[in-house]
Amino acid sequence: MDDSKHKVTLYLHPELHHQLKITAAIKQEPMSVIAERVLQFFLAHPEVIEASHGHAHRVYQCPECHTSLVLRSDALETLPRTKAVLPDPPVGEGTAKEREEYSLVR
Repeated sequence: MDDSKHKVTLYLHPELHHQLKITAAIKQEPMSVIAERVLQFFLAHPEVIEASHGHAHRVYQCPECHTSLVLRSDALETLPRTKAVLPDPPVGEGTAKEREEYSLVR
């Protein structure tokens, strides 16, 4: 092993490990080389990862017109009426704790 590298142990989800093994076989590179490249990119460009993480399915409800909206490119866009968009349950439903938490958020 190269003296300039350290051995580390990472625990991966089995599906992620499987994808890494397949990618390594296709590219004919060791898994450690691919993992190192991914980590270097992630650490060098965290804003790219954060910008795309967690926003794919964030849907907002307009309280006045009850239209479903999504935030894209810093602008709200309306979503077409479809059964694929499931509305949140009314505030009256749920436990007292859930209603209290909801009122604190608003």
